Amino acid sequence: MKRWVKMIRFIGGLCLVTLLGIAYVSYLCHNSLCLAPEHSSLSPRYSVSSSSSSSKSEIPSSPASLVKLIGGFPTKVNIESVAFEEAYDMGFDITSRDVIVFLHIQKTGGTTFGRHLVRDLNLENPCNCPKKRKRCDCFRPNTVNEQWLFSRYSTGWKCGLHADWTELTDCVEGALDEYEGTSRKRRYFFITVLRDPIHRYLSEFRHVQRGATWKSARHWCGGQEFTSLPHCYKGSNWTGVELDEFMNCSYNLAHNRQTRMLADLTLAGCYTGYNTTADQLERDRILLQSAKQNLASMAYFGLTEEQATSQYIFERTFHLDFANPFDQANATLSAQAIAELTPAQIERVRQLNSLDNELLEFARQLLHERFKKLKRRDPHFRRNWLRVIHPHNLHKVPSDFLFTLKYTMFA
Repeated sequence: MKRWVKMIRFIGGLCLVTLLGIAYVSYLCHNSLCLAPEHSSLSPRYSVSSSSSSSKSEIPSSPASLVKLIGGFPTKVNIESVAFEEAYDMGFDITSRDVIVFLHIQKTGGTTFGRHLVRDLNLENPCNCPKKRKRCDCFRPNTVNEQWLFSRYSTGWKCGLHADWTELTDCVEGALDEYEGTSRKRRYFFITVLRDPIHRYLSEFRHVQRGATWKSARHWCGGQEFTSLPHCYKGSNWTGVELDEFMNCSYNLAHNRQTRMLADLTLAGCYTGYNTTADQLERDRILLQSAKQNLASMAYFGLTEEQATSQYIFERTFHLDFANPFDQANATLSAQAIAELTPAQIERVRQLNSLDNELLEFARQLLHERFKKLKRRDPHFRRNWLRVIHPHNLHKVPSDFLFTLKYTMFA
């Protein structure tokens, strides 16, 4: 009898130790998502499969479906993401189940681009934009609530203020299901706009200096909302901040914002230990590689500094035209702001945005490759390109200019 009692106690002790061990490991992995070692690749985040081919600078390939890491465990999320090649070959079907998802990064010209999407596309059933209302109704033809555009000026910030790639891919399907009152499978065409990192960073600095905070952003990642991120300021905002103080805040989300917002943050432990010195180089490597991969898998992206090229790529990719051209913003204000900085300050801004600088170089090369590819496929390239750069004076362009244009644009 005593032997049985001892055996039961022994087994109970083993069970207790096992449970305590599981609880301890769960506690350690709760926020960090149990990061993989340095030699691990990006593959744990999603399985890569795509019907499109990729160019030499495009990190292959686009995720047709995503595997989310929720609480450290992979969970299949059926999001069908359409890549550039597939978008061009199959087009965008506004009458079916296709949805354009605009990832709006702060101070990249996204507000202007977002207005173009809801107001300037030549559609049989354009978005309905009532006066004195910021948002427009961009419903599919013959429907009363099915959205073909997921953006600030159509659905609003359904996935959070300036939702990033991590938030959007986790949220967009459920948000649209809730909005439309039904569950359905859709094809998602992710798009975004990038900007020169130094100009973007200084523009954000000026915006924050005037009182902007974006404090209502959710920072959703890995199945949880990171609400306790430290602020760089005391009080309600950072009004009047000087540039040196702005740069000296190590957890300022303005640093390398474009890379962070395009990357899969679950690969780097979400916001746990954000911008700490521990393993920062490895974290930066993971985020930059992920941002490049996600950018290359997007159906479309544009560059603020190359408006005409960006407009042409959008129109030929989606087979949709804009009634009004994209305006190339005057860079005088940005140039003036940079001229007021010391060489040391300019170098510091560049260092703080080193990942964004590398991302932009990748994006610029990829943009030009896509342009050349679309140009080769476009039998009416001269007419389409001139309509972009001279929308109101096409009939006045000399014929010799048309001939020259054929052999000069990114030849």
